[in-house]
Order: sequence, then C-alpha cells, then structure tokens
Amino acid sequence: MIEKDNNLPCFLIFALDMTKISVIIADSSDIVRMGLTKILEQTDFIYRISGVSNEEELLETINAEKTDIVLLDYTSKGFSIGSIVKTKLANRKIKLIGLTHLPNKETVNMALKNGIISHIKKDCPAQEILDAVIETSENNHFFCGEILDILKDQEEGSLNCAPVSLSDREMDVVKLISEGYTNAQIAVVLHISNHTVNTHRKNIMKKLGVGNTAGIVMFAVKTNLVSPDKFHFSPQEN
Repeated sequence: MIEKDNNLPCFLIFALDMTKISVIIADSSDIVRMGLTKILEQTDFIYRISGVSNEEELLETINAEKTDIVLLDYTSKGFSIGSIVKTKLANRKIKLIGLTHLPNKETVNMALKNGIISHIKKDCPAQEILDAVIETSENNHFFCGEILDILKDQEEGSLNCAPVSLSDREMDVVKLISEGYTNAQIAVVLHISNHTVNTHRKNIMKKLGVGNTAGIVMFAVKTNLVSPDKFHFSPQEN
C-alpha cells in the first residue's frame, strides 16, 4: 500500500489515486499500433495495452480480458461502423474513442450515433491522445478541434446527441473560468494538464458559439452556475 506524502504536489497525489485502466488499440496498421502503444506507455495509469488488427481480433480480446477503453479506427481495413456496434454489444461498459484520419461529417455522425463518445485524429499531438484517454476513462467527452468543427457545422436538428452538449468536466471548467481561475489554476483544481484545460476552453467556446471568455461567463450566469455578483474574468485568457 502506498502512503500519501502530504508534501507531494497535487497532480502526483492524483496519479497515485487514479484507477488504472486497460486499453485496446484497434487498427489494421502495425506502425499505428506500435506508435500508439509507445504514446500510451508514457503514463502509468494504464496497466495493459493490447493491439488488434481486425474486428474478429477485437471481439476475441474483449471476451478474453477486461477492457475499459478502445481506441478504434473504424475506417481502417478490417473495421467498420459495425465494429462500434458489435463492441458495445459485447460489453456496454467499454468506452470507445474514434481515432481516424479526418472523416467527413456523415461518418462522424454515424460513429457518434453508434457508440463513439470521444473522437480525435491520428495527427493529434501525443499529449492530446493521452488526454483523450484520460478524459474518456472519467466519463467525459473529448474532441480535437477539427472533429469539433465537423460537429459544429451540422445543420440544426440533424443530430441530437450528448457529445454536442457540455460534459460534466466542461461545466466544471466553465464554472472555474467564470470564478476567475486561470488555466494553470484550473489544471491544479481538476488535476489535469494545462493542455487539457486549454483544449476544454476551446471546445467550450466552439460549442457555445462564443469567441471569448466573456461569452463563457455570460453562459455561466444564464445557467446559474455562478452568481452575477461573484464572477470576473481575465481578458488575456480568451
């Protein structure tokens, strides 16, 4: 048993407390699987990383071992949108992250409708891929900017699903922004990286259709997240 040292920084204490997870990388490319494995090995909150090259191997692995997260390129050879459905039927507790080259709007919509809850691109930075896994494991949605642009450009009413609304984590970020916390302070409070906070901030502004922090604050006031007489914001944090 590891005893906490009260002198440890907050982010390190969080790392000790974090429940470790198991991840499957589902992609037909050996190079992609090897590269993603190297990225995920950078953190110790993942206790097992498995790689599969087709749908059959994916389902066999799910049945053979406990799986928390599947990083899935559903456009890769040997996989399809149907692979999302079959994965959810095999184990509804598994959380799926789409990891593809930039797909079209219809493909993203179909993936979300069938069970993808987070979506990033293969050319995202390594830290963003790690952030996506961490956030998704905590029941939050995570989208890179280009995927979010696809969602934002949907015609009104064309898709009504949770990913286009603010997640619980994003609501936490909105509240802290409105109370005057900087990105660095939010990172400490929520035990996430500055990069993740910045990603949340950008995603929130795109989802709300606002261009600066003032717009986020007004949303927080209108939804009663904060009292009008208690908020403030820093213009440089736009």
